[in-house]
Amino acid sequence: MSDSGSIDLAGIVELTETLTALLADQARAFEQHRPQDAAASLPEVTRLAALYRESSARVRAQPSVVATAPAALRQRLLRATEGFEAVLERQGRAVAASKTITEGLVKAIAEEIAAKRSLNQGYGPAGARKTAALAVTLDRQA
Repeated sequence: MSDSGSIDLAGIVELTETLTALLADQARAFEQHRPQDAAASLPEVTRLAALYRESSARVRAQPSVVATAPAALRQRLLRATEGFEAVLERQGRAVAASKTITEGLVKAIAEEIAAKRSLNQGYGPAGARKTAALAVTLDRQA
């Protein structure tokens, strides 16, 4: 993208390809159960994603830029966009799987804590059983 406000399609292609590669690396990290590796590139992914959103909005506002671009450049843009969308889907699946595993672990830990805190509080067989409140909250909408 140039500073003058014109749209640089070749720059958008390069941006898309770079962002796609970073997202593929993040997806791979989640698939290998190493989310800490994905976190390392998060600031750069965030920065590039913001540039991508801005560039995409400008292209949508001026569709003639794509229509009048050379066929080879349009083809590169199409391939880059398709690759980006495929990697987004892959990353979404990997993050969802990681989230499911994490939620399962949190739930198992919470249940174990609850079981250990559930102690008989009274004397004798008629004693009342009290369950301690848990500090862990499970939000199924998160």
